[in-house]
Amino acid sequence: MAKTRIRLTVNGEDREVLAPVHHTLLEVLREELGLPGTKHGCELGECGTCTVLVDGRPILSCLALPIECEGREITTVEGLADGAALHPLQQAFAELGSAQCGYCIPGFLLSAAALLRERPRPTRQEIAEATAGNLCRCTGYLKIFEAIEVAAERMKESQKPGDATDSLRCGAEGGSGGCDAASPRSMKTAIELAAARMTDGTQRG
Repeated sequence: MAKTRIRLTVNGEDREVLAPVHHTLLEVLREELGLPGTKHGCELGECGTCTVLVDGRPILSCLALPIECEGREITTVEGLADGAALHPLQQAFAELGSAQCGYCIPGFLLSAAALLRERPRPTRQEIAEATAGNLCRCTGYLKIFEAIEVAAERMKESQKPGDATDSLRCGAEGGSGGCDAASPRSMKTAIELAAARMTDGTQRG
């Protein structure tokens, strides 16, 4: 099996792995880097369980090739907490009972984290739109939306004057490179990308 050496920055750490050339970013994160928080779901870009952040933007790791993400900052759910201190989103989700089976929650947390970096006080509609690519089969979404609102309020109260609110945004304004095509909010683009990769033989068989 052909393998390639890949250098990635994941949760603030530079990592180098030797991975099969056909592995997606999802597979490299889970299998080569040992980060199981990013979940396998449909692997078609339709459910959002594999969501991670690349340069602060949510992408579907099941549709992204790791080589496209070299030189960019990847954040998985394991990178949200600050040591032993949970991220406000994680804390709010736990307190409000927003997770049932919990399988989809890492994707929701990362999509919400990206939203709150861009819009510290989002409306309920903006929350619904930002998480529209993340599906939950257990809940009616209400507790998830409420937890995001609680976290937003807490983050706003604890934010120091002058703190940057866009540190997780994509670095290039208006730019769209390989990973950007897998945004959960751009499902049509994601599906087209998957089809193209299957045609090219780069999608896992």
